[in-house]
Amino acid sequence: MGEVAAPPVVLVHGTATTGAIWGRVRRELAGRRVSAPDRPSSGSLPAELAALRPWVDGAVYGGVSGGATLGLALLAAGVPLAGAVLHEPAVGSLLPGLLAPVAAAYAAGGVPALARTLYGPAWQLTDAPSDPGAVERDLAMFLEFEPGPLPDRAIPIIITVGADSPPVRHRAAAVLHDRLELPVRVIPGCGHAAHLEAPAAFARLLAMVHRG
Repeated sequence: MGEVAAPPVVLVHGTATTGAIWGRVRRELAGRRVSAPDRPSSGSLPAELAALRPWVDGAVYGGVSGGATLGLALLAAGVPLAGAVLHEPAVGSLLPGLLAPVAAAYAAGGVPALARTLYGPAWQLTDAPSDPGAVERDLAMFLEFEPGPLPDRAIPIIITVGADSPPVRHRAAAVLHDRLELPVRVIPGCGHAAHLEAPAAFARLLAMVHRG
């Protein structure tokens, strides 16, 4: 019997970035089928999930920040993923105030302030989307996000958090472990921007987290 091919990998970006943010992770996954689509940043959770569906069925899903949040939403909707690695998603009312510093930064200094609050110095202005309204729509959507129950527990899922992330991010990961029984891994050498600061470690998790 021949070796079963590994499933494709789909990488989904968060706010203030585009699919190009995944360049370093894609290089680490050389030889795998990898896609990193640009989201529409519509501000509508149903519209974002609908746009991702053609890409993600049967794939290993990787998401950072808002991309991780959308991964939780896809899993709650029963989308048949092969696996998922979700780095520091939003958790809604499970931990109120998690995104408050991000919202305050955007109100005070727009996209650059928001992005540097989220991602730190690894983010550059060239990483931002060309649509000036994309970040505001994303922020509003993620501030309203509430995680739902995950019906298909056969899907391997890993929640990750950066070793250098602030304590509130570690508390958010612990909440997902306690409430949704999701395993948590701490990624050394990074904060929120795992795809920029620890691409090799993130890629290793993506390479292993799938059924079969």
